[in-house]
This record gives sequence, structure tokens and C-alpha cells, in this order.
Amino acid sequence: MKEIECCVVSCEKPLDAAYWEAQYKAKTTGWDLGKVSPPIQTYVDTISNKNSSILIPGCGNSYEAEYLLERGFTNITVIDIAPTPVTDLKEKFKNNPNIQIILGDFFEHQGKYDLIIEQTFFCALPPTMRQKYVWKMHQLLADEGKLAGLLFNRTFEVSPPFGGSKEEYETLFEAAFGFLQMDSCLNSIAPRANSELFFELKKNNEVKVNRYEFSGITCSGCMKSVTEKFAAIVGILNASMSSDFAEVLIVSQNDIGVEDLQNAISYDEKYQIKKIS
Repeated sequence: MKEIECCVVSCEKPLDAAYWEAQYKAKTTGWDLGKVSPPIQTYVDTISNKNSSILIPGCGNSYEAEYLLERGFTNITVIDIAPTPVTDLKEKFKNNPNIQIILGDFFEHQGKYDLIIEQTFFCALPPTMRQKYVWKMHQLLADEGKLAGLLFNRTFEVSPPFGGSKEEYETLFEAAFGFLQMDSCLNSIAPRANSELFFELKKNNEVKVNRYEFSGITCSGCMKSVTEKFAAIVGILNASMSSDFAEVLIVSQNDIGVEDLQNAISYDEKYQIKKIS
């Protein structure tokens, strides 16, 4: 397999349904391994409850779902925003009652799952959406639910895929999840050797995870100051801001009033915060 590269000539297009559908139509799907990812296969082999409710977002051709079915799992849901892979999967599994295949936006999906498998979905999202990703995963997991899979431990000159680092991910998921593991993969496919982390996180049921719109920031220095102000509020366990400074994720022991958040940043009248319902 060739080195992972951007899947289109121009990456200035919005990463929406039309974008991803175009990749499948043009067969420019360089992220597609053609088989289940070895680290995820190894992980699936450790799961004993075949009736666990499992979600695979951004499923694509979903070799992971196929492997789960082969192993006898009975409650699998996959979702993708692009019609082509969804149509193909519906045809492929049309006689299998153990899998539900959904065409739609993951961030609008509703449900509760024991396990959500991450395989090239996180890295396909613009980094500006990472706080929203954490919030939605926490929302979709059952009380003892887990989020597990692969993240890139590297950066890319051309994206997607969008990379990151172990340190960044630990900061991003802190407090909303308990870390069961986040280590370098030892059985990645050759082109991804030494560039993948396998992670397993458990939902923290004892916290509130909320998103807020934010305005007034134009630089990373100000972002650091604002998140530190939020983190200093009693009850807040983690505060992070999206890379475009437009959204804040707050993980707290209890619900924090918007007025308390606004007061914390009142030193600059440009700063405004509003809860996203």
C-alpha cells in the first residue's frame, strides 16, 4: 500500500457528504485497507459478549462490521454520510438481521451503545470538530460503554487525514472518559507502522459534558488564557477549545451556569459564550 495521501486534488472543499461521495465515486479511497485493520481485529477477538450493541461511525466499506458478523456478533450498527458505501453495504448484508446500516450524519444520530469502534473516522473530521466528537461519543455511549480503535500519532502535510499526538488526545478526552489504554500499535499494517495509537476509553458517568459557542478570540494565546479561566472554576474538570476558537467543551462535576462562565471571561468585553443545546 502506498503512503497515505490526501484523497482529492484540492482539499479546500468542505468535508461534507458530497465530498466523501465524490471520493467513493472516483474510487480515490486511499484509506481503505480492503480488510479489517489488524489492531481492531485483535481487539474484537477479546470481546466475549456477542450481543453487545456496537456502532461504527464513518463506516465506509466496513470490513470491521463484516468481521464482527463473522465472529457471531448480533447487534451492529454502521453509519456513513456517503450514499455509495451505504448502498453497497445494504446489498451485501441484505439478508443479515444482525446489522443495521444507516445513511446519515453521525452527529445527528441517536442511540446507546456498549462499544463504538473508531477506524479512520476521527482523522477524517476537520480538527475544528474534535470537541464535538468527544461530546457526541460521550452522549452515545451506554453507562459502561467504551470507545476503542485507532488514532494517528503523526501529522500530515496534506489533509485529510488529519493527525495528532498522544498528548493532544489525552488532553482532549480527559475527565469525560477513563483511559484504559492508549499505546503505540505493534501490529499496524506496514504503511502505518509506528504512526498509530490503539486506544480504549470508558465513559465517565459521573460528569456532565457540554458544548458552548464562543466568540471574540483570534489567537491561540488568548485561547489558552480563556480555557485556564474556565478550568479554575470550581467543579470544572476539563475545558478545551476548538482550533477555530468557535466552540468550548466543558467537562464538569455538575452543570455550570453560563453566567459563571461569562463572569470568568468578563475581563475582555469581546468574549461571549453561549450554551449549545
